[in-house]
Parts: sequence; C-alpha cells; structure tokens
Amino acid sequence: MGNLKETFVTPLLKGNPITVLVLGICSSLAVTVELKGALVMALSVTIVTGLSSLVCSLLRNTIPNRVRIIIQLVVVSLMVILVDQFLKAFEATYAIDKSLSVYIGLIITNCIVMGRIEAFALGNKPFPSLVDGIASGMGYGAILIIVAFFRELLGSGTLFGLQVIPQALYDAGYVNNGLVILPPFALILLGCIIWVHRSIDKELQEK
Repeated sequence: MGNLKETFVTPLLKGNPITVLVLGICSSLAVTVELKGALVMALSVTIVTGLSSLVCSLLRNTIPNRVRIIIQLVVVSLMVILVDQFLKAFEATYAIDKSLSVYIGLIITNCIVMGRIEAFALGNKPFPSLVDGIASGMGYGAILIIVAFFRELLGSGTLFGLQVIPQALYDAGYVNNGLVILPPFALILLGCIIWVHRSIDKELQEK
C-alpha cells in the first residue's frame, strides 16, 4: 500500500510531468487560453495515460522488444480515438472538441503518455501502472488548469466563459490584458510555476 501511495503521489509533486520532467510543454501553451479547453484536455490525457499504461502493462510479457514502440503507439492511438469520439458524441462537449481542434489527436504524440509506458508500465503490474498513468495525467492536468485560470481571468475577465470581473471595473477604465492570451505569456507563467515548485521543494534544486 505504501508503494502504491508513492506511485500516486510522485507524479503529482516530485515527479510532475511538466514542472519536474518538463514534458508536454507544447500543449500547455496551446490549450490554456480558456479553462474549459484546459479541463477537457487534462481529463483526456489522464484517461488516455491511465488506460494506455494499463493495457501495455497487461501485454508487457507478450510484446517483443523490437516492436514495443509500434505496439505502444497502436494502443495509445486507440485510446485517443475513443476519447475523441466520446467528446464528439455529446452536444455539451462537441464544441470544446472542435475548439481544441487537432490537439486531442496530438495526445498520441504526447511524450507524457509514451514516457510513463516506457518508464513504468512495461516493468510493473497492471493496477500500479493504471495508478501511475492516472496520477501522471492529473499532475499534467493540474498545471494546465492553473495556467488556464490566470490566462482566462486576466486575458478575458472570465472563468469557464462567465464574466467574473465586475463591469464597474471596466467602466472605471480596466482593460483586459491581451498579452496574457498569447502563447509567450503562457511560457512565462509556466516558468514561474516551475520556479515556485522548485523553491518549495529543495530536493528539486540543482546542487
């Protein structure tokens, strides 16, 4: 149970895919303009990473080493297609799926998914691999949501599309910051999050 707890906690904190391993940076810049898109992407990656790790762990003793990458890509592709079709099937999520455009499909090439399969799932039993995959997706998703929160709030004055900055402030001269919704600011904000994370956890600081 202790090992399982560590398996779940590590990708959230000391082994966070974005702030520690610096993986999945591109999507964190592209889909964090709005919280809705960031949340859907976070859930999608979590589901794909968890299920892909589970399936690859179940197959780990039957996959020839020389074709393991191909098998992994097939498994991940299947999971991404299932998630994409699920989003398209419901009216509430269809618009978000369209707004994310190709980014859902590009989960196939997300190095977090393949990285956890290679680093963990192929050497561990199915349930711990599922836990590791879900935790890695959650660690990735948490950073996406934090970045999207500040970008949407400061750049558009909304959260989940609902205006939260009072109209009185706009009447008094407040203007949304257009720089915030541009990718360069997402990179700056991401750098600040990494700095804060490493400042808190002394073990992550370079000697």
